[in-house]
Amino acid sequence: MGSWLVERRLTQVSARIRSLRDELSVIDEQLDHLGDDADDQEIRALVSETAGASFEARDARRHVDVMAKHRSHVVEEIASLEQRQDELLDRM
Repeated sequence: MGSWLVERRLTQVSARIRSLRDELSVIDEQLDHLGDDADDQEIRALVSETAGASFEARDARRHVDVMAKHRSHVVEEIASLEQRQDELLDRM
């Protein structure tokens, strides 16, 4: 593979890694906020003992679970791209 092609792919991979790391930072902030909100909702549900509060607490916890799954996916993608980046660097 031509050196220029390797450099081009390396540039693309690095840009994608940077973008995903920025996204991961945002996800972490959102996950912290959602986790705090879910904890508050669970406490409110325990105190109020109403069905509506329980539903809101479960819904808030689902949001946390979905965001955690998304975070895991982004982390896996970053790891995969870093491996690809290493392969490209080895070719240079």
